[in-house]
Amino acid sequence: MAGRLLEICIDSVASALAAQAGGADRVELCDNLVEGGTTPSYGMIKAVRSQISIGLMVMIRPRGGDFLYSPEEFQIMKSDIEMTKDLGADGVVFGLLNPDGTIDKTRTQELIELSRPMQVTFHRAFDMVKDGQQALEDLIEIGCDRVLTSGLHPDVISGQEIIKQMMQQADGRIAILCGGGVRLDNIQSFVQYTNAPEIHGSGRKIVHSQMTFQNDHIAMGAIPNSEYITKVADEETVRKFRELID
Repeated sequence: MAGRLLEICIDSVASALAAQAGGADRVELCDNLVEGGTTPSYGMIKAVRSQISIGLMVMIRPRGGDFLYSPEEFQIMKSDIEMTKDLGADGVVFGLLNPDGTIDKTRTQELIELSRPMQVTFHRAFDMVKDGQQALEDLIEIGCDRVLTSGLHPDVISGQEIIKQMMQQADGRIAILCGGGVRLDNIQSFVQYTNAPEIHGSGRKIVHSQMTFQNDHIAMGAIPNSEYITKVADEETVRKFRELID
């Protein structure tokens, strides 16, 4: 199958431009990728939208941690969806669960309706559910467009059998976006085995700080010396992803 859709996960304007130049069809814009992604700022969404012409999906996640949100957090998600819509994004990405590991259908459906006419992807909160088959039916029932998944496993390779089953179950009723552990050395065998139509990856490289003075005795976050490196989508890696999946 040629013409697979390639989505690149990004957290900066530089990554957005590299993804577009490398041949990505769409980006998923996040902040705080160390915790799996949270909602990016107004300024970041505006800047990325002004710099790229490919599809822009925006993460709506008020914090790291689980996907069981308080009423206050739910209100924040609604406000962030309105902001994202006003800024011209093509879609939003979110996921809400109940305490028992089922899809929070009521509040997810409310957010889906609020998001229109934007596209909606239910993110990898799906991989934390108790029953994947039922969860997929629930998302179809409430009108979700797409689910991002690694097949309820840590990565797409270990979850590829479940992904194949999910595609058969979905039968065109919802798009299956495959992501989690996608690398240049495994993507070709994965798409050959599953025939997955949509692929989600990051394709990042490490970029070292240009600071000539570096204080290595103090850390601003939990990861030592992380102030002096960033990870940015690499245009050439994205281009290789594009070639391999096509």
